[in-house]
Formats: sequence, C-alpha cells, structure tokens
Amino acid sequence: MRFELSNTANEYKSIVANFNQSIKGKYTKIIRIERIQNERWYIQYLAHSRSFKRTLDKDTEKSLYHGCPQEAADKIVKSCFNRSFAGVTGTAYGFGVYFSSDAAYSHDYAKPNVNGERHMFLARVLVGNTTKGNSSMKICPAGFDSTTDGKHIFVTYHDAQAY
Repeated sequence: MRFELSNTANEYKSIVANFNQSIKGKYTKIIRIERIQNERWYIQYLAHSRSFKRTLDKDTEKSLYHGCPQEAADKIVKSCFNRSFAGVTGTAYGFGVYFSSDAAYSHDYAKPNVNGERHMFLARVLVGNTTKGNSSMKICPAGFDSTTDGKHIFVTYHDAQAY
C-alpha cells in the first residue's frame, strides 16, 4: 500500500532534511514522499532483523537510498527489493540490490521519466557483516551478509534484507 505523507508531518520533514543534507543541492524539488507498507514483507524483514541481532549481537540496520527508473520503482512497490531485478544498471560490487548512504549517488540511477521526475526509495537495510564486493559475486561469501565498496555502497542478496 502507498501512503502519501503530508509535508507538515514530522516523518516528511525528517526525510527531507536528511535527503537535503545527503544530496547537497543536486535536485530541484521533492514532488511527494510516499510510505510503502506491506505487512508480509515487513514480517519477513523483522524475522531477518531478529536473526541478524541474535547472530551478530549488534544492530546492523541502516537507512539507505535506492534510485531507479519509474518502471523499476513500480516493480519494487509491487514486489519489494527483489534480486531478480538486479543487473540492469551494473553489478560492480555483486549481483544484488544496490543501496547507498549517499543520496546523490542513488539519484544518478533514478533516471527521469517522461515528465522529468525521478524515483528514489529510503529503505531500512540490514547490512550485517560486510565485505568488499566484486562483479562476479552472485551471493555473499560465507560469514558475510552484504557486499560494499567500503564507503557508501551496500549490496544485499536476500530480498528480506530491505524494507
């Protein structure tokens, strides 16, 4: 389900403030912010989160950006962050779903639609134990949960790692 946030809501203001700080003036304006809710995906995400906390004995959740063309955004809204969509725009750090702490980086992958609008997600992502990724990785090596560039890019390989 999609819920448009009011621009007077604290959640909206917080997202805008964090986005503006990260993107540093690279866009013209935010048209709207929607919260995507799906109970089944959320339950799967929570189960994965509990498993990570038990196994790793620490919280490894990060708020990360994902930018994509409108067609991919529509698929994500309907089918979550699904690895089967991976590889359309690159696999430099592995064949998974890419997220970044840098909104400007994700913005570059949010190709404009016919109206010039871009689509981005701010997701809760369980990064777990990370290792440096490479283009040949289809899964994480044993003992790791996601791959990274070592700076701001994180790649997940399990659909329930992001919500």
